[in-house]
Amino acid sequence: MDDKIKIILADDEILFRKGISFLLQREKNIEIIFEVSNGSELLSFLKESTIHPDIIMMDLKMPLLNGVEATKIINNDFPKIKIIALTSYDSKSFIANMINIGAASYLIKNSTPTEMIETINEVSEKGFYYNENVLQVIHDGILASNTKLKSIFDEDYLTNREKEVLQLICKQLSTNDIAEKLFISNRTVDGHRNNLLLKTESKNVAGLVVYAIQNKIISIDNLSI
Repeated sequence: MDDKIKIILADDEILFRKGISFLLQREKNIEIIFEVSNGSELLSFLKESTIHPDIIMMDLKMPLLNGVEATKIINNDFPKIKIIALTSYDSKSFIANMINIGAASYLIKNSTPTEMIETINEVSEKGFYYNENVLQVIHDGILASNTKLKSIFDEDYLTNREKEVLQLICKQLSTNDIAEKLFISNRTVDGHRNNLLLKTESKNVAGLVVYAIQNKIISIDNLSI
């Protein structure tokens, strides 16, 4: 059905991948449309298929083309597809790198099935999902040397309404929630989000969160996890 969340699983560990597939196929709102074991196979499918996923569950360590490089290419060539980094690595450097190149979320392989399904649903609805650990990495400024930001933040660069929308995006509210809170239409929220992407030179909503935290538009203490 069209309202299902379409997912591609990209992982070279076949047993692990099949386990995830089995779990997700039990969810009524999720559809697995393809499985791959390396980044090259993934890119070939995306280029040749007329059906694209909403989300790719991306293992970082794969043969031929790893998940990090594949994520860079997909964010450039297929920006509407959301990437959930799926890995055994929980180091700050890995998290920072994946968020820096636009991953919508970062999921450790020893996460529970409930956490995985929650992450997928949050990313589908809001465009990204960062848990407390990931937000802390961003807050600590690990991305600062690699993220393109204005050297001096101009308070007048964003309108007051844009700042309000950005703050609510960072609190991981959906478009509907933001519209209701600000008494504006969903279309108006989308317009403000598009303006924010252009002004901050962010490729996706994940980039907006990085921008807002690093420019102190919102404090990590005020974020909703």
